[in-house]
Amino acid sequence: MPSDRHGNQTRNSPSQPELSHLRWPLRLTQAGMVAERGLRAFWPLASVLMVVLAALMLGVHQWFAAELVWGAAAVALLAGAVALGWGLWRFRWPGRMAALARLDETLPGRPVSALLDRQASGADDAASAALWQAHQRRMAQATRAARPAKPDLNIAAADPYALRYMAALMLAVALLFGSVWQVATVRDLGIGRSAGLSGPAWEGWAEPPAYTRLPVLYLNDQAAGVLALPQGSRLTLRFYGETGALTLVEDVSGGADGGQGTVVDGTAPTFTVSRSGSVEIDGPGGRSWQVEMIPDQPPRIAAAGQPQLAEDGVTTLAFSARDDYGVAAGQARITLDLAAVERSHGLAIDPDPRAPLVLDLPLPITGSRQAFTEQLVEDFARHRWANLPVVFTFSVVDEAGQSAAAAGFGAPLVTRRFFDPLAAAVAEQRRDLLWARANAPRVAQVLRTLSHRPEGVFRDYGDYLRLRTILRRLEAHTVQGSIAEERQEEIAAALWDLAIQLEEGDVGDALERMRRAQEQLSQAMRDGASEQEIARLMQELREATQDYLRQLSRQAEAEGEMGAPGGNPQDMMTLSQDDLQAMMDRIQELMEQGRMAEAEQALREFQQMMENMRMTRSQQGQGGGNEGREAMEGLGETLREQQGLSDQAFRDLQEQFNPGARSGESQGNEGRDGGLGRGQQHQGGQGGQGADSGRDGQGSDGRSGRSSEGGSLADRQQALRQQLQRQRDGLPYLGGEAGEAAREALDRAGRAMEGAEQALRDGDRAEAIDRQSEAMEALREGMRSMGEALAEQQQNGQPNGQGQPSATAEGGRLDPLGRSNGGIDDGGKVGEGQAYRRAWDLLEDIRRRAGERERSERERSYLQRLLDRF
Repeated sequence: MPSDRHGNQTRNSPSQPELSHLRWPLRLTQAGMVAERGLRAFWPLASVLMVVLAALMLGVHQWFAAELVWGAAAVALLAGAVALGWGLWRFRWPGRMAALARLDETLPGRPVSALLDRQASGADDAASAALWQAHQRRMAQATRAARPAKPDLNIAAADPYALRYMAALMLAVALLFGSVWQVATVRDLGIGRSAGLSGPAWEGWAEPPAYTRLPVLYLNDQAAGVLALPQGSRLTLRFYGETGALTLVEDVSGGADGGQGTVVDGTAPTFTVSRSGSVEIDGPGGRSWQVEMIPDQPPRIAAAGQPQLAEDGVTTLAFSARDDYGVAAGQARITLDLAAVERSHGLAIDPDPRAPLVLDLPLPITGSRQAFTEQLVEDFARHRWANLPVVFTFSVVDEAGQSAAAAGFGAPLVTRRFFDPLAAAVAEQRRDLLWARANAPRVAQVLRTLSHRPEGVFRDYGDYLRLRTILRRLEAHTVQGSIAEERQEEIAAALWDLAIQLEEGDVGDALERMRRAQEQLSQAMRDGASEQEIARLMQELREATQDYLRQLSRQAEAEGEMGAPGGNPQDMMTLSQDDLQAMMDRIQELMEQGRMAEAEQALREFQQMMENMRMTRSQQGQGGGNEGREAMEGLGETLREQQGLSDQAFRDLQEQFNPGARSGESQGNEGRDGGLGRGQQHQGGQGGQGADSGRDGQGSDGRSGRSSEGGSLADRQQALRQQLQRQRDGLPYLGGEAGEAAREALDRAGRAMEGAEQALRDGDRAEAIDRQSEAMEALREGMRSMGEALAEQQQNGQPNGQGQPSATAEGGRLDPLGRSNGGIDDGGKVGEGQAYRRAWDLLEDIRRRAGERERSERERSYLQRLLDRF
């Protein structure tokens, strides 16, 4: 419907009842328009005011002569006046109709304009009038959704160079680093320069040292009297007025004749508080203070306990330190306590002079350093003074440079120890060699004694070869009863790696690993080891026992029931894992109570019980099946050793063509199959240390570098070939094509090893690597054929043993809950049969029992361990 809008709506009344609900949206829209137009009109004036205020708060007016300051003030006043006039000329107050139009623009269909319109025609027609009124009601309803219009405060077009932001930044800097009180100093401009209309004036600041983190004091605000200031505080004064009108008298700076003098106009005398005394400003408006200096106390440090050995083998030593403002740094100095050393055996001669061991102390990363307790954590296992008496001396330095040291205290440099007798002997010879280079002949003699009859002493032939190689190198480099320092370090590192290998080993058999853990724990109890060492070895025994039990469980599932080694049912012994855990808990409890004799007796009973614990074999298991499995395990070990030897030869070949480059980079690595290629570190392709750093390390024997190393590798290859031949001769009878293929493949592996041995002796490592690869491939093929032959024998039902009960003859074994499993049929497929259903039922039963709160804590802990494991 047409409407009459002539007269620019000025004739319409904006205060119609239909618009009464728009009162507040209209007022807020009008206020936003005022802010919008005011910002566009007066931003230059605001910028000028911010710049002037920032300059006054920062005291810029005090840097220049009064004439320049007044000139700048006139320019600022003129700029402010121009900006004010420009703003008044541009600013227009928004009227009510303008605000109503802005609000109407935010609504769809412009309903406000529709309400202000009048019907131009058809007002006398009832139908037309009714339609117009309906339209008006609908527009009035639409205006109820009105919200205040947002002002447009973006004035980037009016200020393209962002001058307003620069002015705001200056004001922000002034608020942070200036003072509002500086504005008041404007009234003093030119006072002293113009004959001092109101007399001289002064200003002063006392700035404590930054490390105290104390605030700066404005001396004009400090009343006369006692003024406490930290030592090293810097006092700065500024005097204004006639020359000589104000004088300074002070005796806190420590000068020879005090600090008396006349200050010239505008200068800033600065002095540092180094003692208590007085500071006096003499003259009109002067002031005096009695300064009490707060001395900076030196830091303090002390040990907070004895060195402790953590379960991971590192040494921890607690210390506490304090300072009035905070510790800056600290050191621990460790020296050998020669007077406390038991001078016997290799320690009887005087040690080589060694520099003290100096370590930086750890400081708190967050929080206060004024008083704290921290721990020095370090691994001293490889250090030459490991487990010897030493003297610990702590020292600290504060921020002021003051230092203090605690009185040294003596204690052993506790670190990991070796409990395998052979490993302990090797570690002791390493210590003697590091003690004095003159010990080299004695160490060589002891090592030769250890390796004289290796049978029954060395578990692994490779360890014996490593010891012999180290011995040859030691004897070759021993000249006139001593050894060079660099060779001393190399051989000591090789002895350390050998001791670690002898202590920890690479035991593949779970039973042997458990036996070794038991022996080490028993030896530790006899040697009076620390609680931390006992706990570590006890944990190793638990883990090894769990591995052994899992191995027994796997064998039992495949082969039969549990019985005594002789197969006598009356001697059969069954144990649940709960029983074994209880026995180990009892052993640990006795050790924690200090009842070592009883603990050792309980450990012996545990050893005997585990030795008697066996899984009975089926007819296939006790006869040739057992022999076949042992043969497969032996061949697998031979394959891993051959892989490690091949890795060593390959690294030697790499360094042969690039001597010296990336030396020692291979230290700590292993062969791809976990074999003997561990921890080699070569020196320019020579034997060097690396030959002894790993399990297979057989380096230079001191004669001709790489060729001698090749000879040691050839010796190891020869030993490996002989080992394979013994395994080949001890194979059980394997019939059929698969058995013949297995024997033929092992023969080829032996011939390839012989070729590799000869190539190593000739120094042709490339050819040796090729022959070693052929040997490994033949070994893998032989093992595959052997597995097929054993499987054919079992499928054909061939008897592999006699006199042994079948897998189900005695009714099965106990499950982890101590219940009989009965006969188990695996159903022939994974996920089928009685074995699968039985395992699922057992798992559900364990979950149910673990959730029953009425059970003891020990039982529920055991059940939870079962759930975590399976």
